Amino acid sequence: MTADLHPAPTDPDFAALTERHRRELHVHCYRMLASFDDAEDAVQETYLRAWRGRDGFDGTQPRAWLYRIATNVCLDLLRRTGRQPRAVRSYAEVPWLQPYPDRLLDRVAPGDEQPDTVAVTRETIELAFLAAMQVLPARQRAAFLVRDVLGWSAAETAELLETSVAAANSALQRARATLQAHLPARRADWAANPADERERELLAQFIDAHERCDATAALAAAAPDLRITMPPAPMCFDGVANIAPLLERAFGPEREGDWRLLPTYANRLPAAASYLRRPGDPVFRAFKLDVLRVRDGRIAEITTFGHALFPAFDLPAVL
Repeated sequence: MTADLHPAPTDPDFAALTERHRRELHVHCYRMLASFDDAEDAVQETYLRAWRGRDGFDGTQPRAWLYRIATNVCLDLLRRTGRQPRAVRSYAEVPWLQPYPDRLLDRVAPGDEQPDTVAVTRETIELAFLAAMQVLPARQRAAFLVRDVLGWSAAETAELLETSVAAANSALQRARATLQAHLPARRADWAANPADERERELLAQFIDAHERCDATAALAAAAPDLRITMPPAPMCFDGVANIAPLLERAFGPEREGDWRLLPTYANRLPAAASYLRRPGDPVFRAFKLDVLRVRDGRIAEITTFGHALFPAFDLPAVL
């Protein structure tokens, strides 16, 4: 997999009409599927379907046309996979969850002076939001995203879903009720300012403690109810009392090797890319990505992913 999305079919007129919407379609598919890789496949399929159906398109409202195709691609995929947890008590219950690189959220579309996504705020890309979305049935998920995230009208939503306005509104209301039960009551708990200075300080503290293998310093930055999950692994660790022994072993004399970490951002959250140098190895090799959620000035949650998406983050394979 490469860091960038696959190119569209090579027709100049088609590309001029559709290419500038590629990134926002990728974000839309990611919100639907919670998987960066699946979103990339969905966007590629979207452009293939659009290419094949271009003769039947009248050239007006290409963005809405592409969103309709992309949404149907996602609905088809969700029908095939059957992915819909009954509830999400932790990210361990969403094994397909993957991070999204902030560097791609802020890219500029060809020929456009503005980012080619529409106001990608943290509250609509954060991991908590993504996980909660997975609880919704697929069509409710689509109705909520189109109405409450993209700001489309009821009529536009109904047209996209190929249903009546009443049915679209009903799906939206059910989605809102379900999300209310699965998202934190205080948005400040999960949608703080991504440029917050305290977040940067905590990320630097996290990196320093891990590079020095200092369990005490690492725990000093953590909230007492710190949670660590590792999608797609099913493990979930809650509370400093349970996590401290794990860190002490990981950083102790029998540790796997030495660490180097690079700061980055994922889903509008601070993150650290970890590289491990095992005994006898001359280089540090890509190992994992930790995404941090900060609450009240402490690290409240760490979501640990593998290194498969390092290329998408423009991170090297070795240091």
